[in-house]
Amino acid sequence: MWVTSSLTTALSPARVALGNFDGVHLGHQGVIAEILHDAPQRDLSLSQVRAEGLECEPSPRLSGDRTYATVVSFNPHPQEFFTGRARSLLTPVPEKVEQLRSLGVEQLVLLPFTAELARLTPEAFVAEVLQRHLQTQRVSVGENFHFGRNRSGNSASLRQIGQAYHMEACIAGLQYLEGHRISSSTIRQALASGDVTQANCLLGRPYQLQGTVELGQQLGRTLGFPTANLALPADKFLPRWGVYSVWAQLEDGCKWPAVMNLGCRPTVAGDRPTVEVHLLDWQGDLYHHSLTVHLMTYLRPERQFSSLDALKAQIHQDCQTARSHLQSRP
Repeated sequence: MWVTSSLTTALSPARVALGNFDGVHLGHQGVIAEILHDAPQRDLSLSQVRAEGLECEPSPRLSGDRTYATVVSFNPHPQEFFTGRARSLLTPVPEKVEQLRSLGVEQLVLLPFTAELARLTPEAFVAEVLQRHLQTQRVSVGENFHFGRNRSGNSASLRQIGQAYHMEACIAGLQYLEGHRISSSTIRQALASGDVTQANCLLGRPYQLQGTVELGQQLGRTLGFPTANLALPADKFLPRWGVYSVWAQLEDGCKWPAVMNLGCRPTVAGDRPTVEVHLLDWQGDLYHHSLTVHLMTYLRPERQFSSLDALKAQIHQDCQTARSHLQSRP
């Protein structure tokens, strides 16, 4: 997938899914599905490129009359720009790239959200971004999409403005699952309360934490339960503190049943939040390796124990409970 933050290096003509897409959940996938297509084989340049700090695949050359399935998103998130407050993300940029690529998206354009961009009227945004640079033939958005200065544009005005450029507009209606609206905010609320099952249903996949294993205090090893301490991106949204049953995915793609503790470890006087993962029946060295943790079940809140022996007994019980849950829910 081609990743760029500059419209001058974007591939065109394009079919564009437009939005923030934080989470790439089932609702987002419905919007993106409207611009996917079976792309013909393309020639590739020999040069490797780097965009947004990511290793990207070779840039495809334009070929014939094909169009590129493109997601146009914003960095930073517009809410972060307007409030001046850092915003945690369900899918930081590297994770978003991974999810979009898996759906078949061919290009991600991460527009820098600046004051200049925020001042564009809806008409100017369509003319400058969608028409002049991307030569958009089809654009897809959600029903509640807003854009342009002061959020004055919406999905209906996008369709109207696009008609002047013979631009087809697809508007995806709001989606619900078991009475819950599929949205990033609903997923955040579910994760904050520990309702991993609901969050995973709305995402269409398990919520994941992805990072590098770093050296910790090795207290788990002294208790007989060695853990991998996971360093996460600073902007990753963290779910409710506590203990989870998870699948731990190694760099080779293999998944191991595991127990994860997220919190400050009050029994051993922890002073900052940590993510510790104990892989069941695992032996080996994971230091400095990437690890992806897929959250499956919230087992219990974090709490302080009267002794290390009591903590050890609880960890043993957590492992047994996690093993049982994961065996029944692969």
